[in-house]
Amino acid sequence: MRPKMNVMRLPLYEPGKSIEEVKRELGLTEVIKLASNENPFGCSPRVTEAIRVELENIYRYPDSNAVDLRLRLAEIVGIQPNQIIFGAGSDEVILMLARAYLAEGDESIMSTHSFPLYKHNSELENAVCIEIPHMDGKHDLHGMLSNINERTKMIWICNPNNPTGTMISHSELKYFLRNTPPHVLVVVDEAYSEYVLSKDYANGIRLLKDYSNLVLLRTFSKIYGLASMRIGYGIGHSDVIRTVNKVREPFNTNRFAQVAALASLEDQAFVESCRWHNREGIIQLCSEFDKMGLNYLEPHGNFILVDVQQPAEMVFDELLKKGIIIRGGDAFEFPTHIRVTVGNTEQNNKFVRSLREVIATLAQS
Repeated sequence: MRPKMNVMRLPLYEPGKSIEEVKRELGLTEVIKLASNENPFGCSPRVTEAIRVELENIYRYPDSNAVDLRLRLAEIVGIQPNQIIFGAGSDEVILMLARAYLAEGDESIMSTHSFPLYKHNSELENAVCIEIPHMDGKHDLHGMLSNINERTKMIWICNPNNPTGTMISHSELKYFLRNTPPHVLVVVDEAYSEYVLSKDYANGIRLLKDYSNLVLLRTFSKIYGLASMRIGYGIGHSDVIRTVNKVREPFNTNRFAQVAALASLEDQAFVESCRWHNREGIIQLCSEFDKMGLNYLEPHGNFILVDVQQPAEMVFDELLKKGIIIRGGDAFEFPTHIRVTVGNTEQNNKFVRSLREVIATLAQS
C-alpha cells in the first residue's frame, strides 16, 4: 500500500512531553510542565460542575451545531451565530480551512517562525508554502504583502505569535488587510488574545465588518483552561463559515467540551484573574532573566522565548532531569532559546532556580 507522496514528506508534529511520560522515563515523582502553554490555574469551578451534570447524557450524541454555545458566544463577542464554526481545538479549524480553500498549486503564506500546523495542513492539501522570515521576532507583514500573487490563496498570521510571543498592532493589521486582495483569505490566529494587555493590540472583531476575507481563530484551551476538552472556534464572514462547514465532520465537538466552554464563558472573573496572574508571572520571570543577563522577546501571551546562551537541546535535557518540562527552541529554529510557559509563583521559582543551576553547569563544561 502506498500513501500519498505529500503525506510521506510531512514531518510528524511533536507536542511537548507529558508529565506522565517524563515520570515513567526518568523515575521522577514530581514534575512541572511549562511546555504547552496550558493555564497553571486550571479552569473555572463552574466547568467541573457543568461536566458533572452532563454525565447523565454520556450516552447521547452531542449537538452537532453546538447551538447553545454558539448563541451565547455570538452574544458575548457581538457577532451573528452564523459567523462561528467550532472545532476540536482551533487546530481542527486550521485543518478545515486548509481543506476547504487550498488546492494543489495554490500558495499559502506564513512566517518562518510560527505555529507549525499552518504549514503542515497547507502541505497536506498540496499547496505551496511561502515562508517569510521574521523581523526582530515579529511577522514581516510587508514581506508577506510583497509575495502575494495570483496563486496566493491564504495567509496565516499568529497574533500573539507562537513561539516568539510578539504581537501585531491594530494599525498594522488594518494596513495589511487594506492592502491584501479580497480573494486572499487572511487567517489571524488569536489563541492567546485574552492574555494581551496592550491597548495597541489588533481588534480583529472590529475589522471583520470591513474585511470579508478575514477569519479569526480562538480557543478554550489556553486562558479558559480547557486544553483536554479540545474545543476552539473560528469567526468570519457567514459565507466563509458556510463553506468551511461543508468539510466539518459531524459531532466534531463532544457534549462535555460544549458544556465546559459554555460554563467557562459565564465566569469572566476567573478569566480576568488568570490574565493578571499571568502578567505577574511575566514580570517575575523577565526580572529574573534580566538578573541573569538573558535576552528575551517582549511577551504578550502566556509564554516567553528566552535566549539561554547555551544549546537549547542540552538545556531542555538538563531541566528535564530536574523534573521541569519546557520546549527547546531548536524545534523552532532558535538553537539557543527555550520557550517557557508562565506558571504559578511556586512553579516559576523552581524553574528559575533550576535554570540557574543548569546554565552554570553547562558554562563550566
